[in-house]
Formats: sequence, C-alpha cells, structure tokens
Amino acid sequence: MAGKTAKPSNDLMLRVRRAFFDHGYSNLSMIGLAKVCGFTRRSLYHYFSSKEDAFQSLTDFDNRISIEAGFAAAREVKESGGTALDILSKMMDVRYGDLRREVYVSPHAVELNAEVFRRSWQIMVGYAIKFHAQLADFLVELERDGLLKLKDGASPQHVAKLLANGARGINQSLPPYPPDELAPRYREMCEAILYGCTQGPKPD
Repeated sequence: MAGKTAKPSNDLMLRVRRAFFDHGYSNLSMIGLAKVCGFTRRSLYHYFSSKEDAFQSLTDFDNRISIEAGFAAAREVKESGGTALDILSKMMDVRYGDLRREVYVSPHAVELNAEVFRRSWQIMVGYAIKFHAQLADFLVELERDGLLKLKDGASPQHVAKLLANGARGINQSLPPYPPDELAPRYREMCEAILYGCTQGPKPD
C-alpha cells in the first residue's frame, strides 16, 4: 500500500476522533475507520499509513488544538480583568478538561486512555515539554503585568510544571472525577500552587 501523501484536515481529524470514541481502538479496523470518516480504505491511506498512525495523528491533533484553545481562553479571561487564579484555572480547564469531558462519555474511555500511553507516549511527552515552556512564558507575562509575583526560588518554569502536572494528575485520578467536577478541581489545584509559590495575599 502506498504511503500517506496528504495532510488530514481538522474536519477529518474530528471524524477520526468520533470513530475511536464510538468504537474504541481494538475493535476498529482501517476499513471501519474509513467508513466512519466517509472515505474508502484506499483513500484513507493517503492520510494515514495504519490505524496506529491515525490514532497517533489524533493524539497530536488533540494536544495541538487544546493548547491553542487553552491559551486563547486564558487571554480572554485576562482581557476581561480576571485574576491570575481565574486566568490559569480557565486555561487548565480548557487545555485538559474539554477533551476529558468528551472522552468521559465514550464507552471506550478506559481503553483509549491506556492506548494513548501505549502508542503515543513520545507525542505526549513532546507536547508536555512544549506546553511547559509556553506556560512559563505566560507566567512571566502575568508577573510583568502585575497579576502575580513569584516568590524567590519559585521559577516560572517550575511553577508551570507544577500546574501542568497537577492538571494531568486530576485527569488520571482514581476513581475519575465526573465531568462537572473537573473545573472546580483545576481551580482548587491552581489556587494551592499559586498560594504556595507567590508573594502577598491568597488569590481571590
């Protein structure tokens, strides 16, 4: 079979996501994936070399989109006059919570979570490093704008990792938090970290 030759559109990636959410990983073949996506199997191979490649492409897509959306949501809160806690809580809820809420309703949530770590580990690590760096820069921006002040010894890079690791920990909590509890848990986590790493009064 010829290798992939085309870049999948956002619309195709959303169809791929729906296919895995509805059918899981192990029960889905390339023929089944193509059918759900509205392609022939032959035409789908122009975009993905295998089912695993499609799944890894989805992991890449979801991380890229969620990071972009997280920063966009955070800046919207910032521009509306929100506190550092408001801003960072919103970022974590969009970056980590939006997809988690979608996965939660899938009957294959447990399997898909395991497959992400099995098949897309390096992709996850790459985006974690990228997000940590971008979040550290954003913390510098918040400090510059007078929205927070880090304690001596609390670097933006360290605080960024604490926030991101805390949000990932909430997502992997056992038993899982129901979807409607994710946002307050992210906020609670952000508050604990900010209160421990910033000077001055406890954030509102």
